[in-house]
Amino acid sequence: MFSCGQVHLNCSLPFCHAPNVTSFRSPVNADGGSALRVYALRLGPGEELFSSLLSFVEERKLRAPFIITCVGSVTKATLRLANATAENTNEVIRLQERFEIVSLVGTLNKDAHLHICLSDKDGKTVGGHVLGDLEVFTTAEVVIGEAAELQFSREMDARTGFPELVIQRRHDEAV
Repeated sequence: MFSCGQVHLNCSLPFCHAPNVTSFRSPVNADGGSALRVYALRLGPGEELFSSLLSFVEERKLRAPFIITCVGSVTKATLRLANATAENTNEVIRLQERFEIVSLVGTLNKDAHLHICLSDKDGKTVGGHVLGDLEVFTTAEVVIGEAAELQFSREMDARTGFPELVIQRRHDEAV
């Protein structure tokens, strides 16, 4: 069961039947599942975390990658805050101090969608949508998963005004 976010909840149909929904795509459900491949990497001081992750994914031609876990620290971060909209995407903060990475989550396909939570020297947290400029302070230890039988892409969603995740089965079953 999933929620289409429209008129009703727990829609179990393969395509949403709610009125006025024209761009809804059916998610791949868990019935078939997908094998998991796991990759691990460590980045050192001064490396840029976001672009390094995108390069890692591109070099290995991963098609449905996501963050499993990440610990480490950064000295800079550029984040878009939660109150941004498609019309007003300038709700951005640029941080420049030492932070622990408390959480990093999201998908890493070509148009990656990552959220991060950072903790400052007093333990206060800040988080948001990663835009880049995540400069590693001491280390970033990242574990990346790939759903081996799936493929992630993004398509503009008229309901949100943002490119949203599209999940599809891979057509080349030799994975």
